[in-house]
Amino acid sequence: MSYSIIAKPVGPRCNMRCTYCYYLEKESLFTGSGGKTCGTMSEQVLETYVRQMFGSPGTGPVEFVWQGGEPLLAGIPFYREAVRLQQKYAGQRPFANVIQSNGTLLDDEWGEFLARNRFLAGISLDGPEKLHNAYRVDRQGNGSFKKVMNGLDMLRKHGVDYNILATINSRNADHPLATYRFLREQSQGFLQFVPVVRQDTESESGVTPWSVESGRFGEFYTAVYDEWISRDVGKVFVQLFDATLGNYLGGPAPVCYYAENCPKTGLLEHTGEVFACDHFVSPEYKRGNIMFHSLRDMLESKEQNSFVLGKSRNLPTECRTCAVLFACKGECPKNRFLRTTDGTKNYLCAGYKQFFEHSAPTMKQMACIVRQGRPAEEIMYLFRAEQQHVPE
Repeated sequence: MSYSIIAKPVGPRCNMRCTYCYYLEKESLFTGSGGKTCGTMSEQVLETYVRQMFGSPGTGPVEFVWQGGEPLLAGIPFYREAVRLQQKYAGQRPFANVIQSNGTLLDDEWGEFLARNRFLAGISLDGPEKLHNAYRVDRQGNGSFKKVMNGLDMLRKHGVDYNILATINSRNADHPLATYRFLREQSQGFLQFVPVVRQDTESESGVTPWSVESGRFGEFYTAVYDEWISRDVGKVFVQLFDATLGNYLGGPAPVCYYAENCPKTGLLEHTGEVFACDHFVSPEYKRGNIMFHSLRDMLESKEQNSFVLGKSRNLPTECRTCAVLFACKGECPKNRFLRTTDGTKNYLCAGYKQFFEHSAPTMKQMACIVRQGRPAEEIMYLFRAEQQHVPE
């Protein structure tokens, strides 16, 4: 199985200043006392990374995931060189590129490059203009909605495949259907929602003002699910819904949040330093530097194995005995800070329970349909028929 690495070619550097961004503060790890801004990944680090990725176990596809900060700041020449190196080292092994962007820098040149080299783009968009602009602002505090929409137009114009990534935050959580319907229309059928959760021990709520409250998180997903199950199954793929169905079917989780343990992945910074995970970038989670250590050694280290297995090992009794553990798996360890009698549980626990309990009847029906080799879309007809017979 090939390595799973998130690469940050410009580190935390970004042209935006989103209120809820957790990665901008990491700049201090790489700038030193001189106050210089983060640079761009060197050619030496880039070539070492590409070469080692193709040296990963197996013969399957190798996926290169580029994130930031804002990875487009590395410039087209950087990615042109990355593709050249990929072609040099690939041999017979297939490869793909995925780039996660705020979308504001996309123009015709970028659109043409991404299309020609078959990059899959992930674009951050939090909903209609007012909701998106609440937290996704530039350095001057201006909303970025119009620039993001122009970026999407560029991708459509050049035929670039893209997914939409939206956060669930304290603003759009109150508008689940408006958010979902808008994103559905802008998407190519693939949506990923990421809850904004940032602990703040000095706050009465325990989290920052822009974080989504657990109950509202559950209400958001419940409302979106009812819309999706009635009309969009097979047309719109929402990551949590796919993951939940997969867990009912006993298949592998499509995303680390809902897997039993963290994957053997890593975060490659522009300096060549490798960390345990995108959400755990700090000195104690540093695994080495790709210029001096192999990815194999870093990802197979005792420290990384302990980190990977810690997701399931560190669950408190309340989670281990929970009826929906099979679906949530405790979610991401970064969100586990609610105290229990013997540990900590996920801040979003109540919201997840609400969603999993609400969706259980139709998820079970859908899993049964799929096991019988029939299309999952059949659930929509069953759901609508049942709704018509519900007494008022």
